[in-house]
Amino acid sequence: MVEVTDLTKVYGSTVAIDKVGFRVERGEIVGFLGPNGAGKSTTMRILAGSLGATSGTARVGGHDVLEAPRQVKQLVGYLPEVPPLYEDMTVRGYLRFCAGIKRAVQPKQATERAVERVGLSDVAHRLIGHLSKGYRQRVGIAQALVHDPQVLILDEPASGLDPAQRVEIRQLVKELAAGDTTVILSTHVLPEVEAICDRVIIIQDGRIVAQDTVNALSAPGRSVVVRLQSTTAAALAALAAVDGVQAVRDEGEGRVLISADRDVRAAVARAAAPHELLELGSHRGLEDVFLQLTEGA
Repeated sequence: MVEVTDLTKVYGSTVAIDKVGFRVERGEIVGFLGPNGAGKSTTMRILAGSLGATSGTARVGGHDVLEAPRQVKQLVGYLPEVPPLYEDMTVRGYLRFCAGIKRAVQPKQATERAVERVGLSDVAHRLIGHLSKGYRQRVGIAQALVHDPQVLILDEPASGLDPAQRVEIRQLVKELAAGDTTVILSTHVLPEVEAICDRVIIIQDGRIVAQDTVNALSAPGRSVVVRLQSTTAAALAALAAVDGVQAVRDEGEGRVLISADRDVRAAVARAAAPHELLELGSHRGLEDVFLQLTEGA
């Protein structure tokens, strides 16, 4: 449904994204993660047709974003990090306006459906400028899906929402994907990604550094924590020499975090034993993966 090849965006001497490439299939929910300034929003804006790329290609539903922008915009619903709201309009009036400019079939019915789906019925008559941040965020999500897009691009959709509202939006995203809507979402709330995403793409300094299923990235044994009596240079070197180990980080007080491309628990135990190994554990949640891949950002 979405295909990105060697996508590059340059601002003067700054390379925002550099030869980014990935595919997202119909009905898939993909988490697009990265630290601030990594290139997430730039990539999403290009896919939504609101920003041109310097080079490379992006296709949505078979249409090139650059060559067929109108067709792409009819297929895509986009929620930017700051929702594009007109505060002097009512919720219902604004959504009907969005339905019209997005050429929704039966704009009035489409508006009421979006109001209901996002839980805006109680405030649909109110001015957007009088709403709380959480409700404004809901209005932003409603404008993104008012025309029943095939691809939904959400930049920080849970921003400003309380825990109960986040659960509602999570359920909405799942329901949309079950109906064959493709969802690409960016968020800093990593438990949300673990809860709803089929796959994760991680970007750092404008380049894709990982893309796989959440389960594959979180496979046990690929992140190992050892505690030694003391972290000598010889001990760190021995751990770094283990086959499959990609990085060794001394976290102080004898604690060493090891990241690898395979299950290295047994090999690490053997290497650490001569250096007064006190404890060995393995945990690799998505947060661990993210921090290790974006260390220094």
